[in-house]
Amino acid sequence: MTLNLNQLLEADRTLAVVRAESISDASQLAAALGRGGIRTLELTFTTPNVLEHIRRVADTSNEHGVMVGVGTVLTAAQAEAALDAGAQFLVTPGLRPEVARVAGERNVPFSLGALTPSEVAQAVDLGSEIVKIFPARHVGPGYLKDLLGPFPELKLLPSGGINEKNGRRVPGGGGPGSVLRHFRCSADPRGRGRLGPDHRPRQDVYFITHLIPG
Repeated sequence: MTLNLNQLLEADRTLAVVRAESISDASQLAAALGRGGIRTLELTFTTPNVLEHIRRVADTSNEHGVMVGVGTVLTAAQAEAALDAGAQFLVTPGLRPEVARVAGERNVPFSLGALTPSEVAQAVDLGSEIVKIFPARHVGPGYLKDLLGPFPELKLLPSGGINEKNGRRVPGGGGPGSVLRHFRCSADPRGRGRLGPDHRPRQDVYFITHLIPG
């Protein structure tokens, strides 16, 4: 199965990021997201044994159809290790030229973090087609809309403080010149899911117990 990050995000408009002290089965986590209509999963380097979890999701991608990437990538060494484990995209919290270089050399999509227009411009110059706006907690939909003025073809990915309530207020439809959503999810295997294909409650989605404000 060939998965394309831009196509999936244009369709789903949501990327789920999981920060957890432990993940019992990353493949089941990915399957739960897939059943809920979210087909991009970002694990992070703040999670112990993240490379093992990436490898588990990547090895079972034909079963769940979810694209797995890794976030909080700070160094070229982390980027290389994640890609060797099977990560299909990289996300950084800020401008990390060496991460962009590794991703470019290996032809893997990446999203660099930025906040100001100058930082967004630098991210674009480094090849980031999707720019992560972080921290987005204190900027509203109007700020995101204003950023699209000088960057009409860009996709923005606000992160930090985005949840199931305020995420519906972000502008755009997923295509060029639009804003995607970066939700933080829990990974509790004891719970029942609450996230359906339209981001409404659904009872057959396991592991995703609730969306947590980032």
